[in-house]
Amino acid sequence: MRAKPSIYIPTLYFAEGLPYTIVALMSTVFYKNIGVSNAFIGMTSFLTLPWTLKFLWSPFVDIYGTKRKWVLVAQAVLGCIALLLIGAVFLPDAEYVSLVIFFIMALASATHDVAIDGYYLDVLNKEQQAFYVGVRNAAYKVAWLSGSGGLVFLAGSLAESTSLGVKGGWAVSFAVGAALLLICAAFHTLALPEPKTAATTKEGAVHLSPKEFFSVLSTWLNQPRIAIVVFYILIFRLGDALMLKMAQPFLLDPIAKGGLAISTADVGIIYGTVGMLFLLAGGIIGGALVSKYGLRKCLLPTALIQNSAITLYWWLALAKPAGSVNLLGFPLTEMLSKMTDNPDVLRWFDARLLLTISVNSVEQFAYGLGTAAYTVFLLSTVRSEYKAAHYAIATAIMAFGVMIPGFISGWLQESLGYERFFLISFIASLPGMAAIFALPLDNSSASEAEEIVSKEMIVGGLKPAPVAEKAESFDQTKDSEV
Repeated sequence: MRAKPSIYIPTLYFAEGLPYTIVALMSTVFYKNIGVSNAFIGMTSFLTLPWTLKFLWSPFVDIYGTKRKWVLVAQAVLGCIALLLIGAVFLPDAEYVSLVIFFIMALASATHDVAIDGYYLDVLNKEQQAFYVGVRNAAYKVAWLSGSGGLVFLAGSLAESTSLGVKGGWAVSFAVGAALLLICAAFHTLALPEPKTAATTKEGAVHLSPKEFFSVLSTWLNQPRIAIVVFYILIFRLGDALMLKMAQPFLLDPIAKGGLAISTADVGIIYGTVGMLFLLAGGIIGGALVSKYGLRKCLLPTALIQNSAITLYWWLALAKPAGSVNLLGFPLTEMLSKMTDNPDVLRWFDARLLLTISVNSVEQFAYGLGTAAYTVFLLSTVRSEYKAAHYAIATAIMAFGVMIPGFISGWLQESLGYERFFLISFIASLPGMAAIFALPLDNSSASEAEEIVSKEMIVGGLKPAPVAEKAESFDQTKDSEV
């Protein structure tokens, strides 16, 4: 018996989000835990390439077989690929073998995304599609929380508290991820109904052949000040992309290497729970501000807030806080130690951990705030006939602007050290902010921005994408990480 959309839409988008989380987010912590260099970790940014280029093979998903079959096969394949990671963890060349597996998973996941998004359009009518946008975004966030929070915490906890060690902890974590994907595949085999029709429109379709893509590209390029628009989209995330790829290695590295020596389990909590809440809050508030005041008034202030938050990591690298916490002269840690001797409670009031959580929370909030306005700008560049395809072009440019600096971030950090690296990251953000003054924002009134926000479900619709890579786009793409 087939399930209702309220049952299978959440599980579909959970299954879509989990492989991306494993490849783009969990891999960074995994590689750091097994002793891989930051230069190598930075180069793993290329793993997000399949999500950027999936339009090249998406026509095959439309032509051969049904979307339902593609979804089911892809989920089963993804589960089996994740199982390969369990064995790869223990190999002498684990970093290289796992890198190949992660890339194959990225290819399968990008294809899986095409199939799910196509199935979503085929099986639901327009009213249902609009209604379930929030549901699919929420399910995607749950997958992100499960991976970057839960599975990272599991790997770290097992490594610290059992005899499994680092590799054993990650093997269990990858096994749980594989089991979740295989369970989704089995459930969807029973639950997913066959679409009555395969409804595809120019406005809703993003599955274009290469020839059609270049035709649509020419219509997107035919807009005012296109050179500055492309320049801005490409470089705005430059400083942010550098910082984000090295943020987790900075937290995990020992003090002697310039890091903060935060445990893997704590990194899972910081990014998967506290950080996510502030990220979502920033996205919601940012979307509301753009909706009320318009893009022209909001783009520069939100960009300043977003990029200024990079300096907080610079300060952490300089200060390396440690010891007890004094809040407005009140010895909080000392007072708490008189109430309990439980180390699991007291450690959360260590200055280094508490300030790291605070800095990460502010940075995530600022990221969500700035990304809301940035994404509305991307949406303002689309034209009505090919909305989704134009948006895919804009986010593909953005994805390259994130992937390339991420690729060199590790080498740059190892050359400069964390202190100078984070300062350079902030300086690298300045050209993107300067470009805002030359953007054609005259047509971005508050009412038009509100219409964009309403139609695209920007408010609260933050969706993770490449680079550590947290959410880089809202609702329609992940090609926008971490």
